[in-house]
Order: sequence, then structure tokens, then C-alpha cells
Amino acid sequence: MKAIILDKPEQLRLLQMEEPQASGPDEALVRVRQVGVCGTDFHAFRGEQPFFTYPRILGHELGVEIAAVEPQEHGLTAGLHCAVEPYFNCGYCPACRRGKPNCCVNLKVFGVHSDGGMRELAIVPVSKLHPSRTLSFEQLALVEPLSIGAHAVSRAQLADGENVLVVGAGPIGLAATQFALLAGAKVMVMDISERRLAFCQQLWPQVVCVDGRGDPLAALQHVVADDLPTTVFDATGNPQSMMSAFTYIAYGGRLI
Repeated sequence: MKAIILDKPEQLRLLQMEEPQASGPDEALVRVRQVGVCGTDFHAFRGEQPFFTYPRILGHELGVEIAAVEPQEHGLTAGLHCAVEPYFNCGYCPACRRGKPNCCVNLKVFGVHSDGGMRELAIVPVSKLHPSRTLSFEQLALVEPLSIGAHAVSRAQLADGENVLVVGAGPIGLAATQFALLAGAKVMVMDISERRLAFCQQLWPQVVCVDGRGDPLAALQHVVADDLPTTVFDATGNPQSMMSAFTYIAYGGRLI
């Protein structure tokens, strides 16, 4: 089968490799139909991704089709279209036993710590496959990044009409914006990119866009005066931005 491997920073290579074989009833062989390219992949390509080793097959935002799976009570069958949850936890460490698999001591992210989906076939735990009979493969590949925004908004427990600021209008920030709006919040979005803010305004005319260039706090206060947002989502991944976000929150508010 064909695969794309990142041998080292800025060096991708197309290669032929043997098809993988599922080793037990808890695994499925999947055919990769769609791969999203994440910021993590860009950082890995540039050599800027911590905890990353080369060579590595990238790809963790996936729309797949089950090629083979053993019949089990999970109800998965060959031919089903699925999104992939790429966070492979061990299931037995203290965090996993407490129902916090994202904090797993032995966490392996598909396409980051282990070879991912930029190949024709891959082995995935059946517990990490989420089937859909209605979504396209492109839409299934978006489930993972959208779920990050959904999880952030779920943790925030937003009240109807609450003032919310999303910092960063990239894919994760857009996901957080969408779910915050669905929760009934009044949403503002801050970014340093005019293009991203214009795209955000095009998607949601009701969202207030804040130019984060220059003095971001002054720009925010120009919009809200002293009524600062009670919840701030920082979706930039930038340490300086995350520290600055503390200044945008009303007293007693939440930073996520």
C-alpha cells in the first residue's frame, strides 16, 4: 500500500509498505478516505513539534471506512464510515481508571506519537471508531477538531446570554465559537489576522470581531467597556496569548 512519511523536518516521501493486519477482536482494519491537515502537522513538518520523533506518518483528522473487523457486541461491520478518535489511552493507569483518558499516563496520539493516517490502510482500536450513516468522509475528518471546541464549551457550562470571548479564529477557535453560539452565548472573537476575522464575520454576522493587533485589551474594552467577558477561550496555542488572556476576563470568570 502507499503511504506518505515525514522522514525529517520539511522532507516528505511517498513509499510502498506492507498492509497492516489486525491482531485481535479489539482492532479494526480501516481504509483511509479523507485526511485533514492540522496545525500539529504543520509544526511537525517544520520541526517545531515537541515530543515528536522522526520518521513519522502524519494524519489524525480522519474519515475512514472499515475494511475488516471481527463481529462483536460493538456493532461495527465492514463498510461503515467512521470518524477516528486519535487519542489512544491505555485504560488502566490512574487517570484512565478515573474516567480521564485525555490525561492518560501512556497516551499515544495517532499520527503524533505513533504512525497515523496518511496511508491507505491502518489499524485502529474499535473503541476509537465513531460510525455515521449520514456524514461524508470530509465531514467525518472534521469531527475530531470540532469535538475540541465542543469539549471546551461543555467544560465552560455557559449560561444563556453570557458574554464570551474566543481568542484565535483558527479551526479550533471557530469550533469553540460555533458551540458557544449553540449554547446561547453572546460571542466575540479576537485575532490578529484580518482575513480570519473577515471569514468569521461572514460565517456569523452576529459575532463581534475584535482586532488583536496593537493593544488587544484596549480594543476589547472599546467594545465592552467595563463589562468584560465572563468566559474566555484561548485557542491560539501561543504562550504569550494565553498569559494575556488572563487580563480579558471579568472577575470571577473562567479561562479555558
